Amino acid sequence: MPDRSASPLMTPVLIGGCIIIMIGFAIRASFGVFQIPIAEEFGWLRAEFSLAIAIQNLAWGIGQPLFGALAERFGDRRAILLGALVYAAGLVLSSFAVTPEAHQWLEILVGFGVAGTGFGVILAVVGRAASDENRSVALGIATAAGSAGQVFGAPVAEILLGFYSWQTVFLIFAAAIILAMLALPMMRAPAPASRAELEQSMGAALQQAARDPSFTLIFLGFFSCGYQLAFVTAHFPAMVTEMCGPIDPNGMLAGFGITTTSALGAVSISLIGLANIAGTIFAAWLGKRYSKKYLLASIYMARTVVAAAFILSPITPASVLIFSLVMGALWLATVPLTSGLIAHIYGLRYMGTLYGIVFFSHQLGSFLGVWLGGELYDIYGDYTLVWWVGVAVGLFSAIVHLPVRERSLNARPV
Repeated sequence: MPDRSASPLMTPVLIGGCIIIMIGFAIRASFGVFQIPIAEEFGWLRAEFSLAIAIQNLAWGIGQPLFGALAERFGDRRAILLGALVYAAGLVLSSFAVTPEAHQWLEILVGFGVAGTGFGVILAVVGRAASDENRSVALGIATAAGSAGQVFGAPVAEILLGFYSWQTVFLIFAAAIILAMLALPMMRAPAPASRAELEQSMGAALQQAARDPSFTLIFLGFFSCGYQLAFVTAHFPAMVTEMCGPIDPNGMLAGFGITTTSALGAVSISLIGLANIAGTIFAAWLGKRYSKKYLLASIYMARTVVAAAFILSPITPASVLIFSLVMGALWLATVPLTSGLIAHIYGLRYMGTLYGIVFFSHQLGSFLGVWLGGELYDIYGDYTLVWWVGVAVGLFSAIVHLPVRERSLNARPV
């Protein structure tokens, strides 16, 4: 295996992966902006479109290990291209859907598309292409690219909805994910692994992980990350629109053209993504120097405190901005640490598949967060109860990471 110890940090693989993740996540992060327009057009309950987004997140979780295995069996670029085609098909077909059931079924395609163009496949390629010294930061940069997409995804959707119907915006987004495949030729990574890893079959790797209690703990701990992120992405714009105090017409926000709580809701998602660019890269940098499990526990505890403080305080434009920036710094910071922890313990050969399995827990949490958000909103008329559930699961994840045994089973440091 070639020595990559002196490889540069910024490689074509990292750049191409960032482009694909950024565009894919810009589209995915915009779905919360469509909550109110679609529900109002068809007279649906909030839970109807919420369930569609929840199913998207669940399909993403189911598809992640499948696309990881496809990439390891047939090649990374083929798996990514298939993901983009499925993504685009789901968006195009959704633009013609007029019933809740149609949207819910078609979000399965969108979710599988996100899986094929998202973290599981891309991070595995980036991880293999990076040197041991640069791997943690490279994973952080690729993860931060998802946040960069989030910075402009929701505001672009909001702007486009001012000129076009939501159906047309879906078609524009379908074209965008196909255009992202122009970066696909850059996604060439060397063969993964050490001699021991190359001799290990996928079945043996899965059995090894299944027998290791630490894998179970990582699996369980990633649940709250999905719950919190998906709930905020899907429901926070609507929550801000309806629960936030009025914007001062003579204040700073109005001076920037943010005059409604609806616009503030879209901007809040953008701010979360902006803050997370720095937060994720910083977390990855820390992951090179300190225990990943303790960093993960600290991030989940910080999220718990921030979320509790927000809901206990009056929801004002200022508190929305503060929450967005602080939570944004913690947003995807768990992803390079979790993926790096898996690579460190179990090696690089089947990182995509093993991370995909752990990511399924993340997406179970995503499904629950989005679905409960809509269901409990329709029952109680606001998002307070479902928010407190998110606080509780965040505390659970902070605790469950502490017993993880952070040692390499393949004697390959990451």
